[in-house]
Amino acid sequence: MKFNENLAAIHAYLCADGYAIKNPKTQKHKYYRIGFRNINLILLRDFQKRFKKYFKIKPRLVRGQRCEIGSREIYENLTEKFGSFYSREWRMPKLNKEFSRAWLRTFFDCEGWVTCKTHQNRHIGADCVNEKGILQIKQALIRLGISPWIKKRLDREIFSLKIYGKENLVKFSKDIGFLHPLKKEKLKQAINDFVNYYWSFPKGNLEKKNFLKKIMLEKVKVKRDNGVIRIISNKEVNLLNLQKELNNIFNIESKVNKRINGIGTIYFQLNINKKEELKKIVKNKLLSEKEKEKWLKSKK
Repeated sequence: MKFNENLAAIHAYLCADGYAIKNPKTQKHKYYRIGFRNINLILLRDFQKRFKKYFKIKPRLVRGQRCEIGSREIYENLTEKFGSFYSREWRMPKLNKEFSRAWLRTFFDCEGWVTCKTHQNRHIGADCVNEKGILQIKQALIRLGISPWIKKRLDREIFSLKIYGKENLVKFSKDIGFLHPLKKEKLKQAINDFVNYYWSFPKGNLEKKNFLKKIMLEKVKVKRDNGVIRIISNKEVNLLNLQKELNNIFNIESKVNKRINGIGTIYFQLNINKKEELKKIVKNKLLSEKEKEKWLKSKK
């Protein structure tokens, strides 16, 4: 049996939610079954398609249940080459990067999940009772440049593999990915949930001027009662850089202060309150129409 992408995926399907079994010795009736259990039709069809391409025979598909075939020859070929596919006994084969990606995609399609708790917990995970197998998966991910960690559950003999961090999730999405549509969409949400809170100021003067206008138009808030201009950020360096460039490009002076809200969260605020500086803001068209209207009303 020569490895290709189809056999790599078939092997992973059998390790995850599949089986290659024969009748017990105590039974007279002999059978040899190779199959894959899953409720997802896309995965069932993928198993069926790959099995047919590799073994030239099409397994029977039962929607929402399984895809299965009986064949002594295929059973013996698989078990002689790979050994057992039982949950505690399977092993990930040594594969090149291309076939390893196919194997990992299939395994995580079956056993994996994606968590996206906005701005708090975003990760890919998989639970497994097979310690040696999950350690092999960890090493395969590392070879692809993805850094996972494994922890044994305290309540059960289960090992949890998890992948954290935007860089790791992006690399997983690009190099491995999901065929399972819900997991694919959840991974996209998790990646998009990462927000870069740091403002990246360009170097050229024209680019910098346009960037400042964009920041001001999007983030300036005007107090209705006195016309004071405020910009808030949870990163002090953003406002210090903004303060510096407003002075350099538009000759506008401002102050940056540390603040604490009612629940104890620290944030930073840039204030512009001198009349002369406020006039420069309006003159240089650094206010949105909505905030400019509020500033004009504050003057009355």
